[in-house]
Amino acid sequence: MQRAALFGSGRDAPMAAGDLGELLVPYMPTIRVPKSGDRVYKTECAFSYESPDSEGGLYVCMNTFLGFGREHVERHYRKTGQSVYMHLKRHVIEKVPGASGGALPKRRNAVLFLDLETNGDLNNDDFEYEDEAKLVIFPDHYEIPLPNIEELPALVTIACDAVLSSKSPYRKQDPDSWEEELQVSKHAKTLVQIDNGVRIPPSGWKCSKCDLRENLWLNLTDGSVLCGKWFFDGSGGNGHALGHYKEMGYPLAVKLGTITPDGADVYSFDEEDAVLDPHIAKHLAHFGIDMLQMHVTENGLRDNNIKPRVSEWEVIQESGVKLKPMYGPGYTGMKNLGNSCYLSAVMQAIFSIPEFQRAYVGNLPRIFDYSPLDPTQDFNTQMAKLGHGLLSGQYSKPPMKSELIEQVMKEEHKPQHNGISPRMFKAFVSKGHPEFSSNRQQDAQEFFLHLINLAERNRIGSENPSDVFRFLVEERIQCCQSRKVRYTERVDYLMQLPLAMEAATNKDELIAYELKRREAEAARRPPPELVRAKIPFSACLQAFSEPENVEDFWSSALQAKSAGVKTSRFASFPEYLVVQIKKFTFGLDWIPQKLDVSVDMPDLLDINHLRATGLQPGEEELPDITPPIIIPDDPKDRMMNHWMEPPDIDESSVMQLAEMGFPLEACRKAVYYTGNMGAEVAFNWIIAHMEEPDFAEPLAIPGYAGVASAGAAGLGAIGLDNQPPEETVALITSMGFQRNVAILALKAANNNLEHALDWIFSHPEPEEESESASDVMDMENNANANILAEAGSEGPRIKDGSGRYELFGFISHMGTSTMSGHYVCHLKKEGRWVIYNDLKVCASERPPRDLGYIYFYRRIPS
Repeated sequence: MQRAALFGSGRDAPMAAGDLGELLVPYMPTIRVPKSGDRVYKTECAFSYESPDSEGGLYVCMNTFLGFGREHVERHYRKTGQSVYMHLKRHVIEKVPGASGGALPKRRNAVLFLDLETNGDLNNDDFEYEDEAKLVIFPDHYEIPLPNIEELPALVTIACDAVLSSKSPYRKQDPDSWEEELQVSKHAKTLVQIDNGVRIPPSGWKCSKCDLRENLWLNLTDGSVLCGKWFFDGSGGNGHALGHYKEMGYPLAVKLGTITPDGADVYSFDEEDAVLDPHIAKHLAHFGIDMLQMHVTENGLRDNNIKPRVSEWEVIQESGVKLKPMYGPGYTGMKNLGNSCYLSAVMQAIFSIPEFQRAYVGNLPRIFDYSPLDPTQDFNTQMAKLGHGLLSGQYSKPPMKSELIEQVMKEEHKPQHNGISPRMFKAFVSKGHPEFSSNRQQDAQEFFLHLINLAERNRIGSENPSDVFRFLVEERIQCCQSRKVRYTERVDYLMQLPLAMEAATNKDELIAYELKRREAEAARRPPPELVRAKIPFSACLQAFSEPENVEDFWSSALQAKSAGVKTSRFASFPEYLVVQIKKFTFGLDWIPQKLDVSVDMPDLLDINHLRATGLQPGEEELPDITPPIIIPDDPKDRMMNHWMEPPDIDESSVMQLAEMGFPLEACRKAVYYTGNMGAEVAFNWIIAHMEEPDFAEPLAIPGYAGVASAGAAGLGAIGLDNQPPEETVALITSMGFQRNVAILALKAANNNLEHALDWIFSHPEPEEESESASDVMDMENNANANILAEAGSEGPRIKDGSGRYELFGFISHMGTSTMSGHYVCHLKKEGRWVIYNDLKVCASERPPRDLGYIYFYRRIPS
């Protein structure tokens, strides 16, 4: 009967146990007990951002365990006929003063809503939470207060207990999943910190109980710096941090070297897990650490010691400037779920585009009415939900006036809903993706392409809002020896602009800065004031348009390998041009690093001079001839061992990748399929194919296998229908082509992969009907050159027009690599710039247009 304290008392007259049993009899077959693997959504509506904190509370279906706000529960009842729901409501009430005049102790109700966060705006000395649960039977809205353990049938009681005690649906069930979503530590809010005068220096740490200088943890209670645990590979530490906890009981520690303005890695010894600490800035400040002045380095963290006008973190976030908060439709922030700022920044930009607004928010009633039985697993439903949350203004309201607050507090506090938590959206769009489903920071450009892929595969009828980004690229390849040319076209969604570092306008300052930096490093002094390279945009545009060498080019004119050059031009201009500045490269440790530069991006952009021209007078096309296939003298022996002649693979690149921890066979495949272009390119291939089931399988060269099959078919042994090898078909379909197109191309090219791709490009219209739209494209992590046009009978969907654009938004990245840091979005709305920094939405005073990473341009009407 201890649970009775968790619920408010029923407001209806009590019923006899027999009456309640008879009332529930017709509905008993529909009431389920959650089983292992069932997701119970008791903190968020499937169609909106209503929760138990909302005025109408949340209704949880006792059959599907989906949650619904007040305005959406009726739809679910009409669609499914499910009548029994558990209504959950959290009340925030003023504490009753005690006899001495002080407030009574806060009542603890954490058991009911484990995953519900407290309102940080409330003074916990004056207010407390009271949670209420009851069963509601539709359509009459008959309410049965809980718990009623003695009166309810046993099945109903068990089902209610299971729902109330269920874990968050966002905690991953798969034991092999990369990472579990971090939870807020139960110690974060009440952590006691000893005022012992300890101050932590910005570098030079050492374990206080041994000589280790790596894997060090700062205890947030007493400031002890101690080493972590020992790992099976010999790395780690001697476990002194854990020993200190066992001796003293101080629960939280932060890993030195992970502290950035965006957060830090915190571990709870008591909870035996990595946790979130919402008060980490305050806890670190106790020991003299200012998070805004810290950033990750190779050996840990150090003080930037940089003036505010130079610090990337402060310039991009416009720190030090009083920014006016913005409220209302289109000015809604998004909560950072822990390194989810890349998603927030991209989605804010996406839903500032009218075509996306119309496709999802404009069609919201139809999308919701025709959503599947589980709307949490439907892309269009979750896009409509997110778009409505951002654009409706329902979750972006200005603070109430003080007198209204006072009046409301006398009765019951109604929480102000400012900002939305994209937890359900992130869980769906990242499902099955090893990177986006983790809690690590990601590349916003990769997520943008991932989202475009999902929009393509889930388009509503013929409508696809991502077509506004879609354009055709004409690639011209010229044989340097014969001077003959070949023109091909492909589909792309963003323009990748290289950085012309050699064109920096402040080279002398950069050289002087580098000398000072090295001297300071050698003398262990603070680094000098940062000097950022200033790159003219015109130089980057020039670098984009210049020819590039084609590795391993086979000339059909010479019928031999030759030198070749490639130039790219726009065969069409998109309605919205997305420009990515290629700031990221790879360091010696193979961690993606960022080039900290300033590019004078223009407000008005004209790229009409990059319009493709096609075959020019006097140019001669390369013959449409595929390279000859050399069949071995003894096809039988070749059939017995397809890989008797090993392919040419750069073993040094293979070993570099293997040393990073990837399977050896996967490394060999990565180097082979990227044409021995180096470990950096092969690393990108690995990241794009890690989730494939045959990722670590031995390398099977399609060309060799194809010849073997052909030879065997001639002997009547196998392959009587000349069916292409399944692994080769799978490889082509993974590039975005349809299965029937892949089979046609392989048959035409004698099962040679390279020639099959050439055949596809030269035969844009397949002879067979296209398969479903869901198989059209899969470009989740492909670079531009790998985003290929689908071979659909409808042809490429483009919205060509003028190449004149105006800037309306940009996404900026702070930090040293895509694996860390923070993203912020700036958008131009109603004639002024607005900064979207997670939950904070403010009028921008100094938009840092020169420090952006991804820029969004809209076409200027002719």
